[in-house]
Amino acid sequence: MRAPLTAARTLGVLAALLLVAAVALAFALATGTVAVAPADVAAALLGERRDEAARIVRELRLPRALAAFAVGALLSLAGALMQVLLRNPLADPYVLGLSGGAAVGALAALLLGASALVGPFAFAGALASTLAVFALARGGTQGAWAPTRLLLTGVVVAAGWGALIALMLALAPAAQVKGMVHWLLGDLAGAPDATAPLVVLALVLVAAMALARDLNAMAGTGPAAATLGVDVARVSLVLYVIASLATAAAVTTAGAVGFVGLVVPHALRLALGNDQRLLLPAAAIAGGALLVVADTLARTVAAPLELPVGVLTALIGVPMFLWLLRREG
Repeated sequence: MRAPLTAARTLGVLAALLLVAAVALAFALATGTVAVAPADVAAALLGERRDEAARIVRELRLPRALAAFAVGALLSLAGALMQVLLRNPLADPYVLGLSGGAAVGALAALLLGASALVGPFAFAGALASTLAVFALARGGTQGAWAPTRLLLTGVVVAAGWGALIALMLALAPAAQVKGMVHWLLGDLAGAPDATAPLVVLALVLVAAMALARDLNAMAGTGPAAATLGVDVARVSLVLYVIASLATAAAVTTAGAVGFVGLVVPHALRLALGNDQRLLLPAAAIAGGALLVVADTLARTVAAPLELPVGVLTALIGVPMFLWLLRREG
């Protein structure tokens, strides 16, 4: 039986996760083709060193590590919200079409030669997917936006986005296809500035935490949440928009990175319980730490070649999720 949620337990869990995230970031800053000792990493961050190693730490590794943390946190947070919204542990931004819509928007911008508009196009694609899913899923005998209808509709919409992505790859100039495929598999090499995803992370986390009590009520059943005064339809739409923003920011920064939004919230729910006041910030921190480690491995295990980070998250996520399912069963 899990201990009840108290301020001391919440702070203890979050402090432990923050320590893990700090270790992951330190590992990312010290590891690479040019190894940097931990003491030299600290000196570089404090501005006490200005040599080549310090430049590598501050200008190359630190922005990329922070971007990886932001992307992992955004995907994990979006997955946690989707799992509560649909009351299904298999829900995540990819299953529900958010990532597919964002990817179609971003690839469209790249094909048009408007790389500066990748972010707005990605958000527009994710939001279009949101509106399509909610419009198509409304109604039925279970009431408006029943979880089962949302999940099934999201799967179909995701398949449609996948077909559009395949069509865009088929029509793209040969010189662009390799880069587009690499981007679709997840790539943080082109993420020199972590400011935008970190700002989006702060905004969506604050917005999600403001709805934490409503999410706790919705974690049971929709009718029960309604009897507690929760406007289920309104909260569902707000959650989907928040998840769309988080997913679009993640896809814009790193391409399509899978399994983080599925595995991390599910594992934490099994370990910590389903109280969203703890689960949401814990998922953000753990997801960020996981992607920092995965990206560090992606750029080092096959050096000088750099693997797509999405490949690493899949290699980590698939066996972990199978183990979690077996443990839960």
